[in-house]
Amino acid sequence: MRRRVIFPNKVLPYLLLAPQLAITVVFFFWPAGQAIYYSVLLQDPFGLHTEFVWLENFRIILTDPLYLGSVQVTVIFSTAVAALPMGAALLFAVMADRKIRGTHVYRMLLMWPYAVAPAVAASLWLFIFHPDIGVIGRWLNDVGMHWDYKLSGNQALLLVILAASWKQVSYNFLFFLAGLQAIPRSVIEAASMDAGLGRTFWSIIFPLLSPMTFFLLVVNMVYAFFDTFGVIYALTGGGPAKATETLIYKVYTDGVMNLDLGGSSAQSVILMVVVIGLTALQFRFIERKVHY
Repeated sequence: MRRRVIFPNKVLPYLLLAPQLAITVVFFFWPAGQAIYYSVLLQDPFGLHTEFVWLENFRIILTDPLYLGSVQVTVIFSTAVAALPMGAALLFAVMADRKIRGTHVYRMLLMWPYAVAPAVAASLWLFIFHPDIGVIGRWLNDVGMHWDYKLSGNQALLLVILAASWKQVSYNFLFFLAGLQAIPRSVIEAASMDAGLGRTFWSIIFPLLSPMTFFLLVVNMVYAFFDTFGVIYALTGGGPAKATETLIYKVYTDGVMNLDLGGSSAQSVILMVVVIGLTALQFRFIERKVHY
């Protein structure tokens, strides 16, 4: 007969949970509730007059060509920023997992970019790819490629994708490397005797990394939608001609710069619903292929 474990103090668990619950309520539920509240209101820029407009803000947003253009930019940007860092990090982790000289130094150098703030990372890429003062930017112009991300929307989008992806490679690298080191060497050695290196990786190693890959996919999607604001703000400011204006940056533009509180709140609600929906779809369909 199994004995039930009873915690004698009934108040202490709630006291231990209280700080985390308070942080969640103050920094998540309260702002989310405020966004939903203001999304059905229409205010003048000075906040002197407020009118209840129900779903009018959502109708205006969903029929706005500029907003639909931001949706298209966000789809391209988030897909690339989720895929590129994971692919590069997996490659680096496989290389770092081998027994080679200088492995510890190699791993340490790959972890450094994650400690750089997004705005600082964008500034570093600006000094590298600036058409006038950047090393690579000037070189591209010298060889006749006409590089100027301040005028070309495609070049600007490519640059912010690379900068945001570079910032996230280190985070993915840490998890992939930990996953590789958790795989028993005996399993890899036994598989290598019957198959080549490529088949061993795709048939044995990668399926065993599927829990880590699924986790990083969710984290990278959330990062691409929300945490890349600093990179875009410092590097391109949403330009040129809104070519790099993602949904999160448009929320800032309409709410802070254009003082459209109702419209920006409605955009925040839509963005929140989209991210929650994508995360739910990932857990619903992609997690089926995860082997724990």
